[in-house]
Amino acid sequence: MERISWVYLEEEQANSKLQPIVPIRIASESYGANARLYRRSRRAIDMNHAAISWWRKGILYQIYPKSFQDSNDDGNGDLPGIIKRMPYLFDLGVDAVWLSPIFPSPMADFGYDISNYLDVDPIFGTLDDFDTLVAAAHASNLKVIPDLVPNHTSDQHPWFIESRSSHDNPKRDWYLWCEPRADGTAPNNWMSEFGGSAWKYDAGTKQYYYHAFLREQPDLNWRNPAVRPAIYDVMRFWLRKGVDGFRVDVLWHLIKDSEFRDNPPNPNFRPGRPPHEALLPLYSTDRPEILDVVTEMRRVVDEFRDRVLIGEICLPVDRLVAYYGKDLSGAHLPFNFALLSAPWNARSIAKLIGDYESALPAAAWPNWVLVNHDRPRVASRVGQAQARVAAMLLLTLRGTPMLYDGDEIGMQQVAIAPDQVAIRSRKTSRGSASDATVVARPWNGMPRLMVGLPPASPGYRLGTTTSTRMWRISSRKSVSSSRL
Repeated sequence: MERISWVYLEEEQANSKLQPIVPIRIASESYGANARLYRRSRRAIDMNHAAISWWRKGILYQIYPKSFQDSNDDGNGDLPGIIKRMPYLFDLGVDAVWLSPIFPSPMADFGYDISNYLDVDPIFGTLDDFDTLVAAAHASNLKVIPDLVPNHTSDQHPWFIESRSSHDNPKRDWYLWCEPRADGTAPNNWMSEFGGSAWKYDAGTKQYYYHAFLREQPDLNWRNPAVRPAIYDVMRFWLRKGVDGFRVDVLWHLIKDSEFRDNPPNPNFRPGRPPHEALLPLYSTDRPEILDVVTEMRRVVDEFRDRVLIGEICLPVDRLVAYYGKDLSGAHLPFNFALLSAPWNARSIAKLIGDYESALPAAAWPNWVLVNHDRPRVASRVGQAQARVAAMLLLTLRGTPMLYDGDEIGMQQVAIAPDQVAIRSRKTSRGSASDATVVARPWNGMPRLMVGLPPASPGYRLGTTTSTRMWRISSRKSVSSSRL
């Protein structure tokens, strides 16, 4: 049975009293005499819990680099900017930084259309800058987790340029190509998550290629035995550079039906919902063979000491938990997005928590996500007052919490007109929650961050907030705030 450890409120003002807030369940043991937790006691706590993997006791913090901190006033957040803010991240109390894509990209989809897996896009810096970032993070006892995007590449990636050059090219089968139907239309009814058919006709080779997202993002063929080791070598490249694991983008999409059968209609579809939801993605996602791929990825990660494999998996809980793998040989943390769309009332949330905990395999470690770059800011979704409650909930649930940069200062959605969108949205080409969620982050009230445009440009939008610091983590599993 878990013991109870008290969490103490650390007032921002100097010489103020420490007051107990609420009891928090700490797995397996109490901190005992160390109940009053300060940031400087962090290393001692780590030593006392050395047997527990860091990702089980840590707090993950997502950074969207392009809108985090600009170091050279070119209108883009960058790696030197993140390095500059390393003391802030340390002081905040997080344990690991997840970086959204920093790789070379045409930026059709916020960098999730990668043209080179083994380099850094010049707008963010250089490989040397990345090495410096990893060293600075590790010196601060912080982990670094980059995004891995193995489902698709950019259509400007050399692999796809080769693939589309001819039917006979050795890389032709690295992507999903199909003949048209007899009437010349797409091979099946699969739909892009961004709307419309998921098939793009290539006039040069007179076949269609599949793209689950934008047409500029052709899907790799994970049934091809040459594709898997190529991506696994990408993983090893970054692991040798010292990264502490990966967050794997759209992991449940990797394997598609070998027969390319039509997806069935969704009987629960309602008008007004995104068009792709009209079909159940039975044959285009979450195929049984995907669990073999996840196990292979885990083996690559396990070649290196104390690394973590995190999967983005947007599935019902009963399918989500399968990605832990047989005997927990899959993802360490299949991201649990249940809170992202949960009705914001106590009964609904309590049921959600109970259902998730009940579905977990034996010894599987839970995790919780409250917001990310694809969803509205929590302060806009539930309100400023409830955002503080949401932070307390997230940081006190059993499991590993994932925060999104700006949540700690109460950042809200910003209205962006279609003609002010500097980067095409992950949801549509006309702008969406993503555009309003990755707007520039304010630092000390000064607009030093942008999303691809200089401050004087009409497209520049600074994120809004009503607080300079809503909360801070004064130690693992404890929340510090003067305004909770």
